[in-house]
Amino acid sequence: MVTVILVMAAILLYYTWSSSNKYNHPRDYNEIINDGTLHVAVNYSPLSYYVNGDSVSGFDFELLQLLQHHLPIPIEFHPEASLSQSLKLLRNRVYDVVAQQIPITSENKQEYIFTKPLLLNKQVLIQRIDTAGNVAIRNQLDLGGCTLHIAKDAPTRLRINNLSHEIGDTIYVCEMPDYGAEQLIILVATGEIEYAVCDEAQAASIASDYDNIDYMTDISFTQLMSWTLRQESVALRDSLDKWLSSIQESDEYRSLYTQYFGKNVYDIHQRINKATQPDSIVIVE
Repeated sequence: MVTVILVMAAILLYYTWSSSNKYNHPRDYNEIINDGTLHVAVNYSPLSYYVNGDSVSGFDFELLQLLQHHLPIPIEFHPEASLSQSLKLLRNRVYDVVAQQIPITSENKQEYIFTKPLLLNKQVLIQRIDTAGNVAIRNQLDLGGCTLHIAKDAPTRLRINNLSHEIGDTIYVCEMPDYGAEQLIILVATGEIEYAVCDEAQAASIASDYDNIDYMTDISFTQLMSWTLRQESVALRDSLDKWLSSIQESDEYRSLYTQYFGKNVYDIHQRINKATQPDSIVIVE
């Protein structure tokens, strides 16, 4: 009996080790194609990936659905509320792409590579509107001494730290584990916290359900946003860029983009797309 238990324990340990080390080798386009599935992390939010009854919506999800027509293998979606968890599993080669709009900054580019820009966005302050229709903060100088709540490990922290130096006063940051933009906006709306910071696109999508939420105070300049990959996944990134460029010329993409962000933002983004096209991209077919 003891021998059987020891054998079973050894088998269990082997499969646990095998599973955790499945992708310890470099994993780029060819390895993913051979594996047979593209593993994509999506942010569980109305802007990115949202389940309502039997339907699934979200800009990133629907763009990935258009991308599926170009891919020779299926996409497996992995909804995540935590960006830090998505990036951790990306680094561990469990996910191949984090299909969430992340700012393309010099700091982020030190650790990851990005697809071509997919969205223009900026960080905004989430605050309540009082009964007279006023808000507490409209000037960034008034943020001194305030506590701003953000999602844990969000790239927003760096911008707030820089803003604190710019205004010459302390801005406190409280990271909320396992909280996304939607949960933070709800906490502000219900009065549990005073201020939060999230992307303007997320705020516009979510705050429309709350009459007492204001998101018109900017925290950052407008930034280019895109999906994130490991630095080793250059061939996958180049292939995604080729397919995304093709999709962005389609009527389906125009309809999708204007549905979520409006025609004016679509026109601006298309001009940026043309200005940032690389001279040459090596594509793995």
